[in-house]
Amino acid sequence: MLYFADRQSLIETGQPITGDQMVSMPHGPVLSEIYDLINWWKPDEQPIWSNYISEKNGYDVLLSRKSPDHDELSQYELTVLDQIDHKYGHLSRWEVRDISHRLPEWKDPQGSSRPIDPADILRAVGKREEEIERVAADAEELWLLKTLQPANP
Repeated sequence: MLYFADRQSLIETGQPITGDQMVSMPHGPVLSEIYDLINWWKPDEQPIWSNYISEKNGYDVLLSRKSPDHDELSQYELTVLDQIDHKYGHLSRWEVRDISHRLPEWKDPQGSSRPIDPADILRAVGKREEEIERVAADAEELWLLKTLQPANP
């Protein structure tokens, strides 16, 4: 679901919501670091996001609180997340997988994972090369700014 939200935001604004790396996996595209955080959560460790997200139950994670803080998200991002939930939230994971396999950027990784180039998503929806280059330049600039920020003490 977060992949769909990042994808929609990328198409509409040139920037994803999470900034995580998109990858094709056998059951569809996912956000790589978020996928790893969910799957490698050890019961004896309490990551900071455990205050918001439940431990995995089968294939599902849930909000730990009914109304979590969302002050880090813009109104646009909240709207996109609501739209994605409304569009796909009622579907089974297998229905979502089947829909995601029809996305032009998803390529069968043959049991592994395969990076998805955001430019491929933008090309698939008809964005011009000049716009794709601008989005790539903006993303590079944001990445550089994040790497230059001092770590929180």
